[in-house]
Amino acid sequence: MGLLAAFAAVLWRVTAEPDVVVGSPVAPRRLRALYFTRATAPAGDGPLYHHIGLYAYRRSALERFVKLPPSPLEQREKLEQLRALEAGMRIDVEIVDTVPLGVDTPEDLETARAMLEDGRRMTDDR
Repeated sequence: MGLLAAFAAVLWRVTAEPDVVVGSPVAPRRLRALYFTRATAPAGDGPLYHHIGLYAYRRSALERFVKLPPSPLEQREKLEQLRALEAGMRIDVEIVDTVPLGVDTPEDLETARAMLEDGRRMTDDR
């Protein structure tokens, strides 16, 4: 079984595609990932965790992961970490206090550059 690590923060605002990690607590600020989804899950009371998209791999886990074909749930949700879970790999998730700024588009890059020039923290708290 390979081990991966990911990071998440408490989700305070639900967006159209929240990118949620569902996990079982294993320590005060750590979850064992059970599922990743773009839906708002799980239902009911309790915190939701926003998956940040930063990973740490053990070498053996990365070597195994890159050899796996895309899985059915990965293709359905468009979330590559589901490939690891479906293959029986373990993903531990560390809970962090802030969500770093995502830089996924040219507009995001301009925002990041402006924040760096202004000396602002690069979090999604804008």
